Amino acid sequence: MRKLLFLMAFIAVPAYAQEATSANGAVLRALDKVSGAARDVDITRGQSVAVGSLTVKLNDCRFPVGNPSGDAYAELEITESGSESRLFSGWMIASSPALSALEHPRYDVWVIRCTTS
Repeated sequence: MRKLLFLMAFIAVPAYAQEATSANGAVLRALDKVSGAARDVDITRGQSVAVGSLTVKLNDCRFPVGNPSGDAYAELEITESGSESRLFSGWMIASSPALSALEHPRYDVWVIRCTTS
């Protein structure tokens, strides 16, 4: 009963929505787990970049209005060379990279921030 009351109270409270805007691009961080090498990748919306054997495409990057280095989230499509199936397709959140992460044995890719220029 206590859990039910908590759930009802949680549902009754409106969620805080922060206004977001789209950016021209993003900074992603790529880690090669075998070599230990990490690098930052600047990518513009609609562009694809190679990260080892992966191809990463940025569809959109959004951030809180007035704070592009704030809690950014990016819509990415990630494929591997020689394969047409997607390894990842969806939104990655800079402040919670494990929430929606790429599952790959060699590479990790996550969002750092949006870029506006």
